[in-house]
Amino acid sequence: MSLKLKDAGTGGKSSTELNFLGEGTYLEGTIETKGSLRIDGKVKGNVIVADMLTVGNNGTISGEIQAREAVIGGRIEGNIKTQEKLVLEASSTLIGNLETKKLVIDEGAVFQGKSEMGAVSKERKFQEKKEDKGGSKQKE
Repeated sequence: MSLKLKDAGTGGKSSTELNFLGEGTYLEGTIETKGSLRIDGKVKGNVIVADMLTVGNNGTISGEIQAREAVIGGRIEGNIKTQEKLVLEASSTLIGNLETKKLVIDEGAVFQGKSEMGAVSKERKFQEKKEDKGGSKQKE
């Protein structure tokens, strides 16, 4: 299901699209949207969201996730990459790695994996480029 909201400041053109995957729904495959997405059902596959991804308390995703921002209340098994902010709510479980600019982990959330944030992520990319140009480093 999809809902388009109109903003008076845009001359009546659609500015935000909200997509829903309801509880009791199972989807296998890749989901990609230019708007926002709320998942209360189960997804097995990759999720690519240009705006905001929300996973409700009963939502589950087994796969890779890319979004501008994400709020997770359910269970994720896979890696998450957000451009701006990632929130792991108290009811959430993330089994996988995350990469984001800003991270909020509420008390009670479960996170098992590695995290890369803000400048750390940029530094790692710089090091990878440096190693590629100068060859691999040798251990002493």
